[in-house]
Amino acid sequence: MLLGTFLLLSGSASAPTLPVTLNRLTAIAYSIEAGQYQPGWQGGEIPYSWGGGHAKTPGPSFGTCEGYQGSVRPCPATRTLGLDCSGLARWVYQLAYGRDVLGPGNTNDHIRRLTRISAARAQPGDLVFYGKVGTRKFYGKVGARKVRTHHVGVYIGDGKMINALRTGTEIRIDPITAVKGFAGYYRFP
Repeated sequence: MLLGTFLLLSGSASAPTLPVTLNRLTAIAYSIEAGQYQPGWQGGEIPYSWGGGHAKTPGPSFGTCEGYQGSVRPCPATRTLGLDCSGLARWVYQLAYGRDVLGPGNTNDHIRRLTRISAARAQPGDLVFYGKVGTRKFYGKVGARKVRTHHVGVYIGDGKMINALRTGTEIRIDPITAVKGFAGYYRFP
């Protein structure tokens, strides 16, 4: 799954060259954040669009104003071609895996298809979720996950994520602390 080793070069000849290995998921997320061409996008910065990325196939799409509670009024989603947070995660994973592994739906639907991992095992390309995730007990036995999430980002390491934050922003890099209610790291499958 590794794309290769990329070198970060400093402008100073005396500074050491730092090798950074990026996996396919992270490389795709970085290229989307940089506005590079991707299947389904001709290039340029991708705006946040409430409900964007949830067309029949993953990738930028017009959003919806259903359930919109953002501060930009009137709701611009139906005229904004872009992605929301779960639309971004869905598209990155579809490009990396060659199929729509997260499927349609929102963060609650996506997290149910993933496995929670510890912070110590978290790697770039994992997803970071926000909200509440627990387990339900049925007759004294642990059952299905009880999920009420509200955000997801693509973890890139060093406490940062590629993020579709909110209306009025583009896909960008943020610290994972930019959103409240951190619920953990998750990996496919």
